[in-house]
Amino acid sequence: MTEPIPQPAAESAMKSAAKPATKPPVHTEMRYFPDTAGELTVGGQPVSRLAARVGSTPFYAYDRQAMVARVAELRAALPAALRISYAMKANPMPAVVQHMAGLVDGLDVASAGELMVALDAGMGPDHISFAGPGKSDAELKRAVAAGILVNVESFRELPLLRAASAELGLPARVAVRVNPDFDLKSSGMKMGGGPKQFGVDAEEVPRLLQAIGEAGLAFEGFHIYWGSQNLNPAAVVEAQQKSFELAVRLAAHAPSPVRHLNLGGGFGIPYFPGDKHLELASIGANLGELIERARTELPQATLSIELGRYLVGESGVYVCRVLDRKVSRGHTYLVTDGGMHHHLAASGNFGQVIRKNYPVRLAKPTPTGVEPSELEPVSVVGPLCTPLDLLGDRCRLQHAEPGDLVVVFQSGAYGPSASPQRFLGHPEVKEVLV
Repeated sequence: MTEPIPQPAAESAMKSAAKPATKPPVHTEMRYFPDTAGELTVGGQPVSRLAARVGSTPFYAYDRQAMVARVAELRAALPAALRISYAMKANPMPAVVQHMAGLVDGLDVASAGELMVALDAGMGPDHISFAGPGKSDAELKRAVAAGILVNVESFRELPLLRAASAELGLPARVAVRVNPDFDLKSSGMKMGGGPKQFGVDAEEVPRLLQAIGEAGLAFEGFHIYWGSQNLNPAAVVEAQQKSFELAVRLAAHAPSPVRHLNLGGGFGIPYFPGDKHLELASIGANLGELIERARTELPQATLSIELGRYLVGESGVYVCRVLDRKVSRGHTYLVTDGGMHHHLAASGNFGQVIRKNYPVRLAKPTPTGVEPSELEPVSVVGPLCTPLDLLGDRCRLQHAEPGDLVVVFQSGAYGPSASPQRFLGHPEVKEVLV
């Protein structure tokens, strides 16, 4: 795919990422958030002005044009016939969902609460799907009432869907979420293969399909989600090929033709020094081949992928303010008003096995000509009474004092809704779409 032409600062940042770990952990985030008039900007607005607009720190700021650009890049690289769905769990802020609803072909929800947001955003029920291993009786009934597609993940759901359909006089639209019989290589988080709480084991799916037909449910297709945060295009291609072939095999047992095939997502974004953006060329070519195969092997099926983090992760920043500058036995700590209660992922406590820093910098740019080795090694911490409250460990930043703004990049996904905001009773974080 063709990347947007980076600003000069972005070129410098990308070069820094390829150098040893003594460099500050910044890389390609500057292509969306350039420095203007001596300060980092989001959506063309200086961060300090956004802080005044929001009214306080900390806050998340999401750039709507960055989301537009990401979806445009994706559509340019992938086949036109492929449908793209946004997995709302990545960022369920209503304004973000409404914005994304105008850019993608569908929304995937993981709860009745998210379903309400999706419907309010204006997405038609024909383009909303519902996945989750523990859907309640009430959630299944609400899904049938809304007319959305339910991804069945256990035999338990079938009689509940049949009862809701009979009570409401509406068809229960279903697809089968399959736990595949293969593992995804290079995945940051595996969600398929081996024993999993997600979906129905592939070897059990034929029996489930028979039960769906006997229950009189409206079968529409398969959902095969194998993992997330993958930066290896060859692994993504292999997983999509295996998913398609699995769907073709299972289709022979289906009570009606496959109309929808969700090949999952798994596209990752770079968070840490050394990470590279996922190359889409081979993925797009492979998806084009699968769509051609589907014309004969699954002739009534529309193919789709489901992405969350990839669509919004790089479009957001988390901004907090330095409250105190403390030196303890020779090491400097910048104590901020933000922390793990707002941004659990950046603290390393949302799935990292070995903690690494998200890209962190001050809102004010590093003076021209200053080498990273000349910057100060500091740890950026929050106000909580736990050593886990760490946003940046031994980062190299320019000198900071109380009142300065700290920016954490790659923060558009799994932010406020994935963080323990009520921990220790601090105020909840604010969000703004710019």
